[in-house]
Amino acid sequence: MANRSYLYSADSLPNDVEIPQQIRCISQHNWDIPLAHQLMVGRGTAIVPSMIWNPPIGIAGDYAEGAALLGDLLGAVGKGLEDDAEFAECVARTTAHLEKQRAAYFLLETGEIVSMTGEDPAASVRRLVSEDIPDAVARAEAAVAGRNDEWLASVRADWQRHFASFYSEALYFSFPG
Repeated sequence: MANRSYLYSADSLPNDVEIPQQIRCISQHNWDIPLAHQLMVGRGTAIVPSMIWNPPIGIAGDYAEGAALLGDLLGAVGKGLEDDAEFAECVARTTAHLEKQRAAYFLLETGEIVSMTGEDPAASVRRLVSEDIPDAVARAEAAVAGRNDEWLASVRADWQRHFASFYSEALYFSFPG
């Protein structure tokens, strides 16, 4: 079994007492927290209680703003991959799924990934929120604005790793509702 990051959407945030009433499945990604997941929680980013594990290792972000940032970056990546049917299909599938699962917040579950490092999971999530995610957002914003062509070329060269996650209405951890 692969360790995965899981991305959901909901109209409220989990708290110490309860999880949101309706949780929609967005995506899961094996062995990593991909760039796409980081960007989707990259606006209004906050650490929240996990809906799956005990430590406070969930990450929330603004849905509309995170989806827009991802869309902008996918557009920039696509300009260099104009004849790539596989990339175009990935973008179409991702965009359609994000539109269907729209809510107020993205909720990223990191437990399986941060547990692989041997570091304290809560400390790993704090680093993600304070360093890794803001860095990814800054790089994406610069690339979209035409100021980070070298980074954009590296993302374009390995776009499957960054964007080709499993998008579905049912993930390994799904919630009733």
